[in-house]
Amino acid sequence: MSAQASIVTRPEELASLSGRLAAAAHLGLDTEFLRERTYRAELCLLQIADTHGPLCIDPLALPSLAPLARVMGASGPVKIMHASRQDIEVLLPIVGMVQPVFDTQIAASLVGMPAQIGYGELVRRMLGVELSKAHTRTDWSARPLTPEQLAYALDDVRYLLPLMRELESQIERLGRGAWLREELAQLADARAYVSDPPSAWTRIKGLRGLDPARARLARELAAWRERRAIERNRPRGWILDDASLRDIVVRAPRSMSELAALESLPPAVLRHCGADILQRLHAADLPSELPPVNLRVRPDPAKSALLRQLSAIHQALAAELALSPEVLATRRDLERLAEGERDVPVLQGWRRAVIGERLLVAL
Repeated sequence: MSAQASIVTRPEELASLSGRLAAAAHLGLDTEFLRERTYRAELCLLQIADTHGPLCIDPLALPSLAPLARVMGASGPVKIMHASRQDIEVLLPIVGMVQPVFDTQIAASLVGMPAQIGYGELVRRMLGVELSKAHTRTDWSARPLTPEQLAYALDDVRYLLPLMRELESQIERLGRGAWLREELAQLADARAYVSDPPSAWTRIKGLRGLDPARARLARELAAWRERRAIERNRPRGWILDDASLRDIVVRAPRSMSELAALESLPPAVLRHCGADILQRLHAADLPSELPPVNLRVRPDPAKSALLRQLSAIHQALAAELALSPEVLATRRDLERLAEGERDVPVLQGWRRAVIGERLLVAL
């Protein structure tokens, strides 16, 4: 191995290591990446732990990580990760789909921890170890990495195996193994990690209550922005930020002068993208007259009362099961139920049996 014994930087080291890792039953896995200036994340460091201990792999020093593909695939070891979705997304184009995965954040949420508990806090609560926070904002693309940076990175996987063992024990004691298997199975759907421009508008906050024409415009604009961000490998907010996009959707300008009159639209965006934005406006086929915008829809008294009833059931059951309420259902799940929708997560899988049927009775 290289002079820094905790980091792999040469192809022959990676080839030898991959053979060892492929034979393991479980591996701790984490990544460090940058995406502040790009659409696609740049993988800067890969951390792995097996029974021999933790080490780092330097993707910036290696020509390829192909030897790890067999390790990361379904026939390889169980990869123990914390809040794994972003890491899986980053690794997908480099080593393929990472599976099977044991996500310690998901498992922790099922034994009563906060739904979005961080790795450091989980290690503190379950193992009594206080981790350093000194390098949370490190530029992981800079080289060489200091011994302190490497120590911080290694800690990110050092405790994953003992965390998994403790969490598995608690899950089994609580009889929630089926819940966990169902949650983890969702991580294996590769489609969840690939951008879908036509549905990009659904992730933008503040667009509920749009009339059909403006909803069509929101879809057009968000899809255009997503494709342009992908093509140029730039953050979508650099193409057009959410505030400007919402303003365009609400005001629906019909000409370059009307577009330029929007105070939220930066001059550089108007200069570089104004013509494309107008094309999207025309493609949305807006009627000559649009209804007034009311994104702050007045709550219906009957629906508000129903939502309070659903929330009371939700809170009481979460307390009974000693779970954070959002593990069972989100506020938006309950709102959608009150609005008459039925294709919602709380009515699917284990949640339907645990809470969904009770909510349906209330409805």
